[in-house]
Amino acid sequence: MTKPAVTKETGLRHFIAAASYSWAGFLRVLKEAAFRQELGFFVVSIAALALVGATAGEIVVAVILFLGLFSMEAMNTAVEEVIDRISPEISIVGKHAKDLGSFAVTCMIAACCLYLGFVLGKHLFFGSG
Repeated sequence: MTKPAVTKETGLRHFIAAASYSWAGFLRVLKEAAFRQELGFFVVSIAALALVGATAGEIVVAVILFLGLFSMEAMNTAVEEVIDRISPEISIVGKHAKDLGSFAVTCMIAACCLYLGFVLGKHLFFGSG
């Protein structure tokens, strides 16, 4: 019987290992200008929601949408890195993969904007009811 090349951690060690991988991913995506801009958009958006008196539920939904945006940006960055690694030359398949990742991020930005527009408009023009 051969020993596996990689041994997987279990229990608390697995949790700690996974947390360290996630932290490393956060630090990596933080190097991306687009992610930093989206983080700024998040801070401004939450502040705007608080200023207009958005409910806790409305703020939670915004946070969830932004977490979706952040995860989509991280996945888009991952796709770009893999494509650049395996296909450094210009290829139509690589272009399509990168374009699809960009489209996914754009959809999440649109979802965040639509939701913010709805909630801010509701509170600014129609009161909180």
